Amino acid sequence: MKIARTPYLITFALAATLTLAACGKKEEAATPTAAPPAAATAAAPAAAAPAPAPAVSLVSIDLGSAVGADQKVTTATTSFTPKDSIYAAVSTSGSGNATIAVKWTYQDGQTVKEDSKSIAPTGPATTSFEISKPDGWPAGSYKVDVSLNGQPAGTKDFSVK
Repeated sequence: MKIARTPYLITFALAATLTLAACGKKEEAATPTAAPPAAATAAAPAAAAPAPAPAVSLVSIDLGSAVGADQKVTTATTSFTPKDSIYAAVSTSGSGNATIAVKWTYQDGQTVKEDSKSIAPTGPATTSFEISKPDGWPAGSYKVDVSLNGQPAGTKDFSVK
């Protein structure tokens, strides 16, 4: 009878070995699979938390003699004629409340005009400012200084010929 039991014992031993080997492989396979969800779970709160909106910052100052409905200069230039209206289109990025101020000056630092506007953009925006003089601008060098929330943000030189 011992002979009859030997094939069963070998089969049982082989099945037990395969079962144990398979269990070990499941643990090894489970370990790498378990790690990414833990990493994803750790990353999920960071991704779910909204990033703070960037503060409003100056992108560019464009000058021209006309602006479109979007307040952007239609043709940028830094050279004007005495009868031109002169526009400064101040482009910003970011969001929040801000104040843009401009100071237009003539060659010797003489103030031509100062103006400011409060804005509350939620992304890229353009705000335009204008100076005009019906009897004509004197020829010479001019400058527009732009400040954002009371801090100098940029300058653009131009001339009237």
